[in-house]
Amino acid sequence: MSTVADILKAKGNTVVHQIRPDSSVLEAMRSMALHGIGALLVRDDERIVGIITERDYARKVLLHGRASESTPVSDIMTPGVMYVSPEDDSMSCMALMTERRMRHLPVMEGPRLVGLISIGDLVKDIIDEQQFIIDQLERYIAG
Repeated sequence: MSTVADILKAKGNTVVHQIRPDSSVLEAMRSMALHGIGALLVRDDERIVGIITERDYARKVLLHGRASESTPVSDIMTPGVMYVSPEDDSMSCMALMTERRMRHLPVMEGPRLVGLISIGDLVKDIIDEQQFIIDQLERYIAG
């Protein structure tokens, strides 16, 4: 079973895009579009104070008729971010994401942010691992 460290290594890109809580929602959406991502960590200096996702935008701005230009990220972000460590395994991360209905998890090594994993990263890892097992079993059966 893979660890979060293995997933981050395979992913290759450990840049975690971030935004300040006083930035506008429009700035957040532009940043997500520019980087082709679905979430940004919200940081106030060195402290992670939340996460903003496309889902937050759809449910808390669009559906309420709010203006993206004048709504601060802090008004719609999800506070109290759950996180994992590099030593955690993929299955426990998948269970946490499923139970909490989350799609993104920051990876913390002590007080230091080292990456961000998504549900897509976990699904890819699990599929790759299952394919490896299938290949090994086919080789064993074939002799």
